[in-house]
Formats: sequence, structure tokens, C-alpha cells
Amino acid sequence: MRKAVQTLGLVVAAVGVSGTLDRLLGHQPIMGFLNVVNRFVIPRVDALAGYELFANLVIAVLGISVIAAAARLPGAGGDR
Repeated sequence: MRKAVQTLGLVVAAVGVSGTLDRLLGHQPIMGFLNVVNRFVIPRVDALAGYELFANLVIAVLGISVIAAAARLPGAGGDR
């Protein structure tokens, strides 16, 4: 369970970093496939208009928070 949650957190953090790079550079030099949220979800949420960079940073922090929270979950071997 822990590894699955950590993997999910890693993917969410990578999506946030990818979107942040895309907003800062105007294009995505690497990890372009991770821009799904940045290209399709964030522009459709009217409340985020003008805050796209901030939204991507929040997504990255959310992913890091999920990774940190996964450390508190019991592992597959029942080590806690």
C-alpha cells in the first residue's frame, strides 16, 4: 500500500513540476506527456484563470505531501 501511494504522490508531483516548467518556459522540453492537467484541466477551471503557475505549484506540493504522508502508512510487510 505504501509503495502505491508513494508512486501516486510521485506522479502528482511530476505533473505539478511539468506544468510549472511549461508555464515558466512556454513549452515543455521534457516530460511533455505529464502536461495533461496543465493543458486540459487548469484552463477549464474559471477560478484558476491568471493563477495557472500557482495552481501547478500547488499540485507539486500536494504530490510531495502525499509522498510524506505515505511514510506513515503501514508497508506491505506490516513493518509498522
